[in-house]
Amino acid sequence: MWCPMHIIVIGVNHRTAPVELRERLAFPEQTLPEALARLRETRGVLESVILSTCNRTELIFVADQPSRAVEHTERFLESWSGVPQAEFRPVLYVHREEEAVAHLYRVACGLDSMIVGETQILGQLKDAFFLARDLGNTGSLLNRLLQQVITFAKKVHAETGINDHPVSTSYAAIELMKQVFGDLKGKRVVIIGAGKVAQLMGQYFRDSQVRQMTFVNRTLEKAEAVARSLGGQAVPLSALTDVLADADIVVSATGAPGYVLTKQQVEPLVQGRSRRLLFMDMAVPRDLDPQIHRLPNTFLYDIDDLEGYVEAQMAERLKVARRIEGKIAEEVAAFRQWLQTLGVIPLIAALQQKGQHIHRETMESLQNKLPHLSERELKIIRKHMMSVVNQLLRDPIQRIKELALEPQAEQSQNFFATIFALEEYLLEQELQQQKAEVKAAPSAQEARTEVPLPFRL
Repeated sequence: MWCPMHIIVIGVNHRTAPVELRERLAFPEQTLPEALARLRETRGVLESVILSTCNRTELIFVADQPSRAVEHTERFLESWSGVPQAEFRPVLYVHREEEAVAHLYRVACGLDSMIVGETQILGQLKDAFFLARDLGNTGSLLNRLLQQVITFAKKVHAETGINDHPVSTSYAAIELMKQVFGDLKGKRVVIIGAGKVAQLMGQYFRDSQVRQMTFVNRTLEKAEAVARSLGGQAVPLSALTDVLADADIVVSATGAPGYVLTKQQVEPLVQGRSRRLLFMDMAVPRDLDPQIHRLPNTFLYDIDDLEGYVEAQMAERLKVARRIEGKIAEEVAAFRQWLQTLGVIPLIAALQQKGQHIHRETMESLQNKLPHLSERELKIIRKHMMSVVNQLLRDPIQRIKELALEPQAEQSQNFFATIFALEEYLLEQELQQQKAEVKAAPSAQEARTEVPLPFRL
């Protein structure tokens, strides 16, 4: 009787795809508005969010026909990225229904991250959701789900302390460097970039008492601001090769579309050099030419190399993660119940509408047969008759809400509509909704957020 909607997540992450493929499937931040507009027009996609980080690219969407919608979103991903489906499909995961809901909770809590319990992904998911919402890509379903997911993740981070220990990709990078050098005290560090990762790496280097820290960025003002806050110095990107000559460690974390440093640029700097030079590429797409590692006394690592260096830090977090998994199961069950009750909203509205119609017709008949009744007497009769109608409807409404949570909910709802002869009222609701959608078509945001959609898992 009602068209079911489905929540689906498709994507790749650090477990399923190598960095070479992930960087080709990534959505640079500046392209996200255009990509969301394209995804919004994809056939079968009713609501959508794009989550793109250095470790994952995921399309989160609501569809009426899940199989076809998955096919169309895969074509969208192929068209947008230029990566043939034959390359990414073997490593693409597809989560549907409750599995998709649970996955989003796990992602927000950091349980699906390379560093279990890290909090950066929560901020990234929140930013992705807010952008999609502001552009009109989300509606009542993803709005409610992602708001609940974000609220829950904030709560468990605060209550469980899973992220109390400083374990992150940046922290893992520092630990890896310590394995190469033994101690970072007195080292000269060059950090390319001035974003969040660059700032976090700078904090770790400062705490490690490095001798010198130089920030290099295309926009010198940003590099200078970060350098001042961390006790370093700043130079423009044009001076990069000059500061590399004395460096022990080079960290790159920019959003550049191509290599910031190539093997040809680095090779003259290491000729005749006796000291080790370590490069850490923290970017996706990668900033550093992979061939750099072939140079003498030169070490090059990217974010895929960090996973093996954090296992020792994970034992306590994994214990907490197991407790969070139990809480997630409860959240998914609660969300399923909410979804199931959405199917009865049109039924309840139709039943109430019919009750009001009967009340109105009865009052009109009574006024025609008893024209001598005063306005006060009619008001009293009208009030008591409405009370009778409401009392008669109260139990059926409560029962259909309860039946919505049973395995045979759809059959019960159809039977309910037949018993109370609600077909005419349901059809009128559908026609009114169609008119409202046509009238509100110029405002995508209103059309997507204010019209409740029947939904079930």
